[in-house]
Amino acid sequence: MKIQGFSFSAVAAGVRYKDRLDVAMIHSETPCVTAGVFTTSMVKAAPVVLDMERLQHLGQAQTILANSGCANACTGEEGMEAAKTTGRLAAERLGIDEGLVLLSSTGVIGEALNVEAFEKNMDELVGGLSPTKFDDVARAIMTTDTVPKTAERTLILDGKQVSLIGVAKGSGMIMPNMATMLAYICTDVVIDFAPLQEALRFANSRTFNRITVDGDTSTNDMVLIMANGCAGNTPVMTLDNPAGAAFVEALEDILKDLSLQVVRDGEGASKMITVRVESAGSEIEAEVLARTVANSALVKTAFFGEDANWGRILAALGRAGVLFDPNMVDIFFNDVQLARNGRAVGGQSEAGAAEVLKEKEILLTINMKRGVDFAEIYTCDFSLDYVKINADYRS
Repeated sequence: MKIQGFSFSAVAAGVRYKDRLDVAMIHSETPCVTAGVFTTSMVKAAPVVLDMERLQHLGQAQTILANSGCANACTGEEGMEAAKTTGRLAAERLGIDEGLVLLSSTGVIGEALNVEAFEKNMDELVGGLSPTKFDDVARAIMTTDTVPKTAERTLILDGKQVSLIGVAKGSGMIMPNMATMLAYICTDVVIDFAPLQEALRFANSRTFNRITVDGDTSTNDMVLIMANGCAGNTPVMTLDNPAGAAFVEALEDILKDLSLQVVRDGEGASKMITVRVESAGSEIEAEVLARTVANSALVKTAFFGEDANWGRILAALGRAGVLFDPNMVDIFFNDVQLARNGRAVGGQSEAGAAEVLKEKEILLTINMKRGVDFAEIYTCDFSLDYVKINADYRS
Protein backbone atom coordinates (compact mmCIF):
# COMPACT_ATOMS: atom_id res chain seq x y z
CA MET A 1 0.00 0.00 0.00
CA LYS A 2 1.63 3.23 -1.23
CA ILE A 3 0.73 6.88 -1.82
CA GLN A 4 2.80 9.55 -3.51
CA GLY A 5 4.78 11.88 -1.29
CA PHE A 6 4.52 9.80 1.90
CA SER A 7 6.94 7.36 3.52
CA PHE A 8 6.63 5.11 6.55
CA SER A 9 8.78 3.34 9.10
CA ALA A 10 8.53 1.29 12.28
CA VAL A 11 11.04 -0.16 14.75
CA ALA A 12 11.10 -2.45 17.77
CA ALA A 13 12.28 0.17 20.28
CA GLY A 14 11.38 -1.65 23.48
CA VAL A 15 8.97 0.99 24.79
CA ARG A 16 7.38 -1.71 26.96
CA TYR A 17 7.97 -5.12 25.39
CA LYS A 18 10.98 -6.54 23.59
CA ASP A 19 11.19 -7.74 20.03
CA ARG A 20 7.97 -6.24 18.68
CA LEU A 21 7.36 -3.18 16.51
CA ASP A 22 6.23 -0.39 18.81
CA VAL A 23 7.32 2.98 17.41
CA ALA A 24 6.07 4.15 14.01
CA MET A 25 6.50 7.17 11.78
CA ILE A 26 4.43 8.62 8.95
CA HIS A 27 6.31 11.33 7.04
CA SER A 28 5.50 13.58 4.11
CA GLU A 29 8.11 15.09 1.81
CA THR A 30 6.42 18.46 2.32
CA PRO A 31 4.20 19.97 5.04
CA CYS A 32 0.58 18.81 4.76
CA VAL A 33 -2.75 20.45 5.41
CA THR A 34 -3.73 18.43 8.49
CA ALA A 35 -6.97 18.04 10.41
CA GLY A 36 -7.83 16.02 13.48
CA VAL A 37 -10.58 14.95 15.85
CA PHE A 38 -9.77 13.96 19.41
CA THR A 39 -11.19 12.31 22.48
CA THR A 40 -13.88 14.24 24.31
CA SER A 41 -12.80 12.70 27.61
CA MET A 42 -11.89 15.22 30.29
CA VAL A 43 -8.81 13.04 30.88
CA LYS A 44 -6.62 13.64 27.85
CA ALA A 45 -3.20 12.12 27.28
CA ALA A 46 -0.20 14.42 26.75
CA PRO A 47 0.05 13.74 22.98
CA VAL A 48 -3.64 14.59 22.53
CA VAL A 49 -3.23 17.94 24.30
CA LEU A 50 -0.08 18.74 22.35
CA ASP A 51 -1.56 17.80 18.96
CA MET A 52 -4.68 19.84 19.57
CA GLU A 53 -2.54 22.88 20.34
CA ARG A 54 -0.33 22.41 17.28
CA LEU A 55 -3.20 21.89 14.83
CA GLN A 56 -5.14 24.83 16.23
CA HIS A 57 -2.10 27.03 15.69
CA LEU A 58 -0.89 25.75 12.32
CA GLY A 59 -3.41 23.42 10.67
CA GLN A 60 -0.33 21.73 9.27
CA ALA A 61 1.90 18.76 10.00
CA GLN A 62 4.61 16.83 8.23
CA THR A 63 5.16 13.84 10.50
CA ILE A 64 3.24 11.60 12.87
CA LEU A 65 5.30 9.82 15.54
CA ALA A 66 3.31 7.06 17.23
CA ASN A 67 4.02 4.41 19.82
CA SER A 68 2.28 1.50 21.49
CA GLY A 69 3.00 0.08 24.94
CA CYS A 70 2.51 3.33 26.84
CA ALA A 71 -0.39 5.78 26.59
CA ASN A 72 1.55 8.65 28.19
CA ALA A 73 -1.72 9.58 29.92
CA CYS A 74 -2.17 10.75 33.53
CA THR A 75 1.56 11.51 33.64
CA GLY A 76 1.44 15.25 34.40
CA GLU A 77 4.13 17.71 33.32
CA GLU A 78 6.62 14.86 33.01
CA GLY A 79 4.41 13.26 30.39
CA MET A 80 4.03 16.49 28.43
CA GLU A 81 7.79 17.03 28.47
CA ALA A 82 8.31 13.45 27.31
CA ALA A 83 5.95 13.98 24.38
CA LYS A 84 7.71 17.21 23.40
CA THR A 85 11.12 15.57 23.71
CA THR A 86 10.26 12.63 21.45
CA GLY A 87 8.80 15.02 18.90
CA ARG A 88 11.91 17.17 19.09
CA LEU A 89 14.12 14.12 18.52
CA ALA A 90 12.16 13.28 15.36
CA ALA A 91 12.19 16.86 14.10
CA GLU A 92 15.94 17.23 14.56
CA ARG A 93 16.66 13.97 12.74
CA LEU A 94 14.26 14.89 9.91
CA GLY A 95 15.41 18.50 9.67
CA ILE A 96 11.94 19.99 10.14
CA ASP A 97 10.26 22.30 12.63
CA GLU A 98 9.15 20.41 15.75
CA GLY A 99 5.74 22.07 15.51
CA LEU A 100 5.14 19.94 12.40
CA VAL A 101 5.46 16.69 14.37
CA LEU A 102 2.29 15.22 15.84
CA LEU A 103 2.51 12.67 18.65
CA SER A 104 0.28 9.68 19.24
CA SER A 105 0.43 7.01 21.94
CA THR A 106 -1.52 3.95 23.03
CA GLY A 107 -1.05 1.43 25.82
CA VAL A 108 -1.03 1.44 29.60
CA ILE A 109 -2.34 4.58 31.34
CA GLY A 110 -0.38 6.16 34.19
CA GLU A 111 3.12 4.98 33.32
CA ALA A 112 5.99 7.23 32.25
CA LEU A 113 6.95 7.17 28.58
CA ASN A 114 10.29 5.49 27.92
CA VAL A 115 12.01 8.42 26.19
CA GLU A 116 15.30 6.54 26.09
CA ALA A 117 13.74 4.00 23.73
CA PHE A 118 13.08 6.83 21.26
CA GLU A 119 16.56 8.30 21.66
CA LYS A 120 18.25 4.98 20.94
CA ASN A 121 16.12 4.12 17.93
CA MET A 122 15.38 7.45 16.20
CA ASP A 123 18.19 7.10 13.67
CA GLU A 124 16.97 3.66 12.66
CA LEU A 125 13.36 4.87 12.51
CA VAL A 126 14.10 7.86 10.27
CA GLY A 127 16.68 5.98 8.23
CA GLY A 128 14.17 3.25 7.53
CA LEU A 129 11.53 5.53 5.99
CA SER A 130 10.15 3.94 2.83
CA PRO A 131 7.01 4.32 0.68
CA THR A 132 6.39 0.57 1.08
CA LYS A 133 6.28 0.19 4.89
CA PHE A 134 2.71 1.24 5.62
CA ASP A 135 1.86 -2.22 6.92
CA ASP A 136 4.69 -1.89 9.48
CA VAL A 137 2.97 1.18 10.90
CA ALA A 138 -0.25 -0.82 11.30
CA ARG A 139 1.57 -3.52 13.28
CA ALA A 140 3.55 -1.08 15.44
CA ILE A 141 0.44 0.61 16.88
CA MET A 142 -1.30 -2.63 17.87
CA THR A 143 -1.92 -3.42 21.55
CA THR A 144 -4.58 -6.08 22.15
CA ASP A 145 -5.47 -6.01 18.45
CA THR A 146 -5.19 -9.44 16.86
CA VAL A 147 -4.81 -8.15 13.29
CA PRO A 148 -3.48 -4.95 11.67
CA LYS A 149 -6.13 -2.68 10.15
CA THR A 150 -5.57 -0.82 6.88
CA ALA A 151 -7.69 0.38 3.95
CA GLU A 152 -7.33 2.36 0.73
CA ARG A 153 -9.61 4.22 -1.67
CA THR A 154 -9.25 6.21 -4.90
CA LEU A 155 -11.47 8.72 -6.67
CA ILE A 156 -11.23 11.05 -9.66
CA LEU A 157 -11.40 14.80 -9.12
CA ASP A 158 -11.15 17.07 -12.17
CA GLY A 159 -9.55 14.26 -14.15
CA LYS A 160 -6.90 13.61 -11.49
CA GLN A 161 -6.70 10.42 -9.45
CA VAL A 162 -6.83 11.13 -5.73
CA SER A 163 -5.78 8.42 -3.29
CA LEU A 164 -6.45 7.82 0.40
CA ILE A 165 -4.81 5.20 2.59
CA GLY A 166 -5.68 4.65 6.22
CA VAL A 167 -4.60 2.72 9.28
CA ALA A 168 -6.34 2.23 12.62
CA LYS A 169 -5.82 0.43 15.89
CA GLY A 170 -8.43 -0.44 18.43
CA SER A 171 -9.82 -3.49 20.12
CA GLY A 172 -10.96 -2.43 23.58
CA MET A 173 -11.86 0.83 25.38
CA ILE A 174 -13.92 1.60 22.30
CA MET A 175 -16.90 3.89 22.52
CA PRO A 176 -15.55 7.13 21.17
CA ASN A 177 -17.28 10.42 21.14
CA MET A 178 -15.07 11.30 18.19
CA ALA A 179 -13.00 8.38 17.01
CA THR A 180 -11.49 5.07 17.87
CA MET A 181 -8.24 4.82 19.78
CA LEU A 182 -5.91 5.77 16.93
CA ALA A 183 -6.44 6.28 13.19
CA TYR A 184 -4.38 8.04 10.54
CA ILE A 185 -5.34 8.88 6.95
CA CYS A 186 -2.86 9.98 4.28
CA THR A 187 -4.19 11.54 1.08
CA ASP A 188 -2.67 13.36 -1.87
CA VAL A 189 -5.70 15.58 -2.48
CA VAL A 190 -5.28 19.35 -2.82
CA ILE A 191 -7.62 20.82 -0.23
CA ASP A 192 -7.89 23.76 2.16
CA PHE A 193 -7.86 23.25 5.92
CA ALA A 194 -11.48 24.30 6.57
CA PRO A 195 -13.10 21.80 4.19
CA LEU A 196 -10.67 19.07 5.29
CA GLN A 197 -11.60 19.57 8.95
CA GLU A 198 -15.29 19.73 8.08
CA ALA A 199 -15.04 16.57 5.98
CA LEU A 200 -13.27 14.69 8.76
CA ARG A 201 -15.77 15.74 11.41
CA PHE A 202 -18.72 14.72 9.25
CA ALA A 203 -17.27 11.41 8.08
CA ASN A 204 -16.09 10.57 11.59
CA SER A 205 -19.52 11.27 13.08
CA ARG A 206 -21.01 8.57 10.85
CA THR A 207 -18.26 5.97 11.25
CA PHE A 208 -15.90 5.88 14.24
CA ASN A 209 -18.52 7.71 16.32
CA ARG A 210 -20.97 4.91 15.55
CA ILE A 211 -18.92 2.03 16.95
CA THR A 212 -18.75 0.62 20.45
CA VAL A 213 -16.97 -2.41 21.83
CA ASP A 214 -17.34 -1.87 25.55
CA GLY A 215 -18.74 1.61 26.19
CA ASP A 216 -15.44 3.06 27.41
CA THR A 217 -13.84 6.14 25.86
CA SER A 218 -10.05 6.25 25.72
CA THR A 219 -7.83 9.05 26.99
CA ASN A 220 -5.88 8.88 23.73
CA ASP A 221 -8.48 8.73 20.94
CA MET A 222 -7.60 10.59 17.77
CA VAL A 223 -8.12 10.55 14.02
CA LEU A 224 -5.62 12.53 11.97
CA ILE A 225 -5.71 13.19 8.23
CA MET A 226 -2.75 14.62 6.28
CA ALA A 227 -3.21 16.00 2.75
CA ASN A 228 0.00 16.71 0.82
CA GLY A 229 -1.54 17.97 -2.44
CA CYS A 230 0.51 15.73 -4.75
CA ALA A 231 -2.56 14.70 -6.79
CA GLY A 232 -2.61 18.11 -8.48
CA ASN A 233 -6.41 18.41 -8.61
CA THR A 234 -8.16 21.75 -8.60
CA PRO A 235 -8.09 22.75 -4.91
CA VAL A 236 -11.13 21.68 -2.90
CA MET A 237 -12.22 24.93 -1.28
CA THR A 238 -15.71 23.87 -0.18
CA LEU A 239 -17.70 20.69 0.32
CA ASP A 240 -20.76 22.26 -1.33
CA ASN A 241 -19.87 21.18 -4.87
CA PRO A 242 -19.44 17.84 -6.70
CA ALA A 243 -15.70 17.61 -5.97
CA GLY A 244 -16.15 18.30 -2.27
CA ALA A 245 -19.05 15.87 -2.00
CA ALA A 246 -17.05 13.15 -3.78
CA PHE A 247 -14.12 13.58 -1.40
CA VAL A 248 -16.38 13.38 1.66
CA GLU A 249 -17.95 10.21 0.28
CA ALA A 250 -14.53 8.58 -0.22
CA LEU A 251 -13.36 9.67 3.23
CA GLU A 252 -16.50 8.33 4.90
CA ASP A 253 -16.10 5.06 3.00
CA ILE A 254 -12.52 4.48 4.15
CA LEU A 255 -13.30 5.47 7.75
CA LYS A 256 -16.26 3.09 7.82
CA ASP A 257 -14.05 0.28 6.52
CA LEU A 258 -11.52 0.92 9.29
CA SER A 259 -14.14 1.35 12.01
CA LEU A 260 -15.81 -1.95 11.16
CA GLN A 261 -12.42 -3.65 11.24
CA VAL A 262 -12.07 -2.35 14.80
CA VAL A 263 -15.44 -3.81 15.79
CA ARG A 264 -14.70 -7.18 14.20
CA ASP A 265 -11.48 -7.29 16.22
CA GLY A 266 -13.13 -6.27 19.48
CA GLU A 267 -11.38 -7.86 22.46
CA GLY A 268 -12.52 -11.47 22.62
CA ALA A 269 -15.32 -10.82 20.11
CA SER A 270 -16.89 -13.69 18.20
CA LYS A 271 -19.63 -11.72 16.39
CA MET A 272 -20.09 -8.30 14.82
CA ILE A 273 -23.53 -6.81 15.32
CA THR A 274 -25.13 -3.91 13.46
CA VAL A 275 -27.86 -2.34 15.61
CA ARG A 276 -30.23 -0.51 13.27
CA VAL A 277 -33.03 1.58 14.75
CA GLU A 278 -35.49 2.70 12.09
CA SER A 279 -38.76 4.62 11.88
CA ALA A 280 -37.59 6.80 14.76
CA GLY A 281 -38.67 10.35 15.52
CA SER A 282 -35.26 11.76 14.53
CA GLU A 283 -31.78 10.55 13.61
CA ILE A 284 -30.49 11.66 17.02
CA GLU A 285 -33.25 9.70 18.73
CA ALA A 286 -32.43 6.63 16.63
CA GLU A 287 -28.73 6.89 17.47
CA VAL A 288 -29.38 7.17 21.21
CA LEU A 289 -31.64 4.13 21.15
CA ALA A 290 -29.24 2.08 19.03
CA ARG A 291 -26.23 3.02 21.16
CA THR A 292 -28.03 2.08 24.38
CA VAL A 293 -28.80 -1.37 23.02
CA ALA A 294 -25.29 -1.78 21.61
CA ASN A 295 -23.72 -0.95 24.98
CA SER A 296 -25.95 -3.24 27.03
CA ALA A 297 -23.80 -5.93 28.66
CA LEU A 298 -26.88 -8.14 28.92
CA VAL A 299 -27.61 -7.81 25.20
CA LYS A 300 -23.97 -8.39 24.25
CA THR A 301 -23.62 -11.49 26.45
CA ALA A 302 -26.87 -12.89 25.02
CA PHE A 303 -25.39 -12.59 21.53
CA PHE A 304 -22.27 -14.41 22.70
CA GLY A 305 -24.39 -17.15 24.26
CA GLU A 306 -26.53 -17.31 21.09
CA ASP A 307 -29.61 -16.68 23.21
CA ALA A 308 -32.42 -14.92 21.28
CA ASN A 309 -33.42 -12.96 24.38
CA TRP A 310 -35.21 -10.05 22.68
CA GLY A 311 -36.63 -8.92 26.04
CA ARG A 312 -33.19 -7.59 26.97
CA ILE A 313 -33.26 -5.43 23.84
CA LEU A 314 -36.64 -3.92 24.68
CA ALA A 315 -35.51 -3.36 28.27
CA ALA A 316 -32.40 -1.50 27.07
CA LEU A 317 -34.53 0.72 24.85
CA GLY A 318 -36.60 1.61 27.88
CA ARG A 319 -33.68 3.24 29.70
CA ALA A 320 -32.36 5.24 26.74
CA GLY A 321 -34.16 8.41 27.81
CA VAL A 322 -36.29 8.52 24.64
CA LEU A 323 -40.09 8.58 24.77
CA PHE A 324 -41.75 5.81 22.74
CA ASP A 325 -44.60 3.32 22.91
CA PRO A 326 -43.23 -0.14 23.80
CA ASN A 327 -46.42 -1.66 22.38
CA MET A 328 -45.39 -0.53 18.89
CA VAL A 329 -41.83 -1.94 18.71
CA ASP A 330 -40.84 -4.66 16.23
CA ILE A 331 -37.51 -6.54 16.59
CA PHE A 332 -35.73 -8.59 13.92
CA PHE A 333 -32.54 -10.71 13.89
CA ASN A 334 -31.57 -10.48 10.22
CA ASP A 335 -34.92 -11.23 8.52
CA VAL A 336 -36.35 -13.24 11.42
CA GLN A 337 -38.97 -11.31 13.38
CA LEU A 338 -38.92 -12.04 17.11
CA ALA A 339 -41.19 -9.30 18.45
CA ARG A 340 -44.23 -7.59 16.95
CA ASN A 341 -45.80 -4.62 18.69
CA GLY A 342 -43.71 -5.30 21.79
CA ARG A 343 -44.78 -8.94 22.15
CA ALA A 344 -43.30 -12.30 21.16
CA VAL A 345 -44.08 -13.50 17.66
CA GLY A 346 -43.79 -17.12 18.80
CA GLY A 347 -43.95 -20.12 16.50
CA GLN A 348 -40.70 -20.86 14.68
CA SER A 349 -39.21 -17.42 15.28
CA GLU A 350 -37.04 -18.55 18.21
CA ALA A 351 -35.63 -21.43 16.17
CA GLY A 352 -34.97 -19.14 13.22
CA ALA A 353 -33.25 -16.58 15.43
CA ALA A 354 -31.11 -19.30 16.99
CA GLU A 355 -29.77 -20.11 13.52
CA VAL A 356 -29.07 -16.43 12.84
CA LEU A 357 -27.10 -16.16 16.08
CA LYS A 358 -24.63 -18.77 14.87
CA GLU A 359 -23.45 -16.35 12.19
CA LYS A 360 -20.39 -14.09 12.55
CA GLU A 361 -22.15 -10.91 11.41
CA ILE A 362 -25.70 -10.14 12.49
CA LEU A 363 -28.16 -7.32 11.74
CA LEU A 364 -30.41 -6.39 14.65
CA THR A 365 -33.26 -4.21 13.35
CA ILE A 366 -35.56 -2.34 15.71
CA ASN A 367 -38.61 -0.60 14.21
CA MET A 368 -39.97 2.11 16.50
CA LYS A 369 -42.94 3.12 14.28
CA ARG A 370 -42.55 6.77 15.25
CA GLY A 371 -41.20 8.49 12.16
CA VAL A 372 -38.91 8.10 9.16
CA ASP A 373 -35.38 8.52 10.53
CA PHE A 374 -32.84 5.81 11.28
CA ALA A 375 -29.32 5.26 12.61
CA GLU A 376 -26.90 2.37 12.88
CA ILE A 377 -24.41 1.57 15.64
CA TYR A 378 -21.79 -1.14 15.16
CA THR A 379 -20.77 -3.36 18.05
CA CYS A 380 -19.71 -6.87 19.02
CA ASP A 381 -20.57 -9.49 21.62
CA PHE A 382 -19.03 -9.85 25.08
CA SER A 383 -17.15 -13.10 25.58
CA LEU A 384 -15.23 -14.77 28.38
CA ASP A 385 -12.04 -13.71 26.61
CA TYR A 386 -12.94 -10.02 27.00
CA VAL A 387 -12.81 -10.41 30.77
CA LYS A 388 -9.56 -12.38 30.63
CA ILE A 389 -7.85 -9.83 28.37
CA ASN A 390 -8.80 -6.84 30.53
CA ALA A 391 -8.30 -8.53 33.88
CA ASP A 392 -4.55 -8.74 33.33
CA TYR A 393 -3.96 -6.01 30.70
CA ARG A 394 -0.93 -4.54 32.53
CA SER A 395 0.88 -7.85 33.03
